[in-house]
Amino acid sequence: MERSVTTRLADGSLVRMTPSEIRADLEEGTALGAKRAKVPPLEPDELEQLGEIFSSSARFSAVDIGDELVLSCDGSGNLDSGTRVDELYSYQSHRGADILELYHIDYSYKAIKTILSFEQQVMKTAQLNLVAPLQYGAMPDLGRYSRPDGPVANWSELLPLGRIDEARAAQEEAMEHAVRDMVFVAEGMIEAGADGLDFDTSGAAGDADLLAALRAVEEIKSRHPDVGIELGMASEFVLGMHGELEFHGRRLAGLWPRDLVELAAEAGVTVFGPAVNVNTTKSVAWNVARALTIVKPCVAESPIPVHMNAGMGVGGVPMTPYPPADAVARVSHAMRTVGRLDGL
Repeated sequence: MERSVTTRLADGSLVRMTPSEIRADLEEGTALGAKRAKVPPLEPDELEQLGEIFSSSARFSAVDIGDELVLSCDGSGNLDSGTRVDELYSYQSHRGADILELYHIDYSYKAIKTILSFEQQVMKTAQLNLVAPLQYGAMPDLGRYSRPDGPVANWSELLPLGRIDEARAAQEEAMEHAVRDMVFVAEGMIEAGADGLDFDTSGAAGDADLLAALRAVEEIKSRHPDVGIELGMASEFVLGMHGELEFHGRRLAGLWPRDLVELAAEAGVTVFGPAVNVNTTKSVAWNVARALTIVKPCVAESPIPVHMNAGMGVGGVPMTPYPPADAVARVSHAMRTVGRLDGL
């Protein structure tokens, strides 16, 4: 009788599976990822490596010494425990973060614009107390510019009514506002000493959201060629809410990580963060195989470092507020060993 091991579903719950069942999940996950992203499935030896990682009964899984991943942590330092500077120091000294990020709880460049002078002072104070590189991060958050909270028409209301041209025009107008705000905040944070910037969850509102981020990056890099810029995807491919927007002659709608990373590098991005959502009804092994299949070609072809989004509900990590360490360790191990990612 085949032994069974304790593993996880992507909702964080514990399940018992045999190595054969885990292998079947890995094969199913890579097959689906290959079909969706139109990329090759994982090789048999790679599936074998993943099978060893997820069939291990060890509590924790890790890479060999010298093969560690770089950790660029978005949203490090929250408002719940002490000051944000205290939290950043904790991430640097106790949680193993290699690149820190100062952020505000209202994680939007539009909102940050209104409190920029306050955030600049926090950045200056943090830089006096930290050694690790510290970037400033927020989302492009294009939806903030639509009514009732923003100045332009709400395309999510126009699209269901079939008013396509008006919806596209509203997104284009919102994009102009967003680019100005992102560049404005970036200039202020660079002046305050930021080592880099993070445009997190780019594309959350679709291709116009992503284009706004790419345009902002391009403008910032033209003024500050040495500043580091990280750009993270919002999902595994670009949603075509507009559908006709292009950057450097490439249509953005429908792009997967392997194609988008090239455009990101052209814009001036220095670290690219692909994101692959999890299916909570499937095992962590299934989700990791699917995520790696989608991202592996991106890593192979990327001219810049690739840091996989690996957190609550993305990159194979369980969708739960406090992802279990045994699952996160296996995800991280797999991402480095099989995916050859530069970081997480």
